[in-house]
Amino acid sequence: MRRYLEIYGIMLRNSVIREMSFKANFILWMAVELLWFLGQIVFIEVLFGYVDRLGDWTKWEVVLLVGTHQLIGQLFQAFFYANVANLPELVRTGKLDFMLLLPVDSQFAVSTRQFGMDNVVNALVGVGIVIFALAKMHVTPGPLQIAMYIPAVALGVAVHYSIMFALATISFWIVRAQGLIYGYYNLFNIARYPDSIFGNGVFRFVFSWIIPVIVVANIPARLLGRIFDAPLPLLAHLAGAAALAVGLSRAFWHFALRRYSSASS
Repeated sequence: MRRYLEIYGIMLRNSVIREMSFKANFILWMAVELLWFLGQIVFIEVLFGYVDRLGDWTKWEVVLLVGTHQLIGQLFQAFFYANVANLPELVRTGKLDFMLLLPVDSQFAVSTRQFGMDNVVNALVGVGIVIFALAKMHVTPGPLQIAMYIPAVALGVAVHYSIMFALATISFWIVRAQGLIYGYYNLFNIARYPDSIFGNGVFRFVFSWIIPVIVVANIPARLLGRIFDAPLPLLAHLAGAAALAVGLSRAFWHFALRRYSSASS
């Protein structure tokens, strides 16, 4: 474990150096993400000019949800998105062969090569929005709520990473899998909407249990912004979804590697 932490530390340092070498690009992307996020807040303001609630969610609870979604999404992009999105290109060009020769776990090698500093800054914006929404709700989370919220955010990142990594792994069989990756990237934006607006039909079941993108931000937001008599089942739902997603994506990765013939074959 210590060896992997040291290797990851080197990768983080190299990523930071690379980002700081192109400061204008760093600032530009940070500004774009910030403007997109502010657009969501404006949309919520307009929407609640006509309604008082969305299902059982108040205006500031929805803002809390959007802030949580921003936090999870930006952390996912900072640590994993660029790496996962580049996997099909590694397979297509044969560069994956060199990654497989490294004396580290292959999934670790392809998942941790780059790190986005601008996304970390935007994640902090999400934290600020969460705190602002809580203040507007006159809610002060207790230590237990915070202790559940933090791992819930990490579990949400794990769900996004695992599903997108599994989709990227399909590139072992098809020439370009970027379409699947970008499709899921757009799909996980439904996580910023309150779960109650999806009703209790097939759509909510599929995206809460089969492809659990709805629960990724909804459960952390509920755990932080509301007082529950039994919050552990909510956290257990997210933990179970994350464990299943991580396990299946890793099994699929090893299944794909056994059938990978390398670019030179």
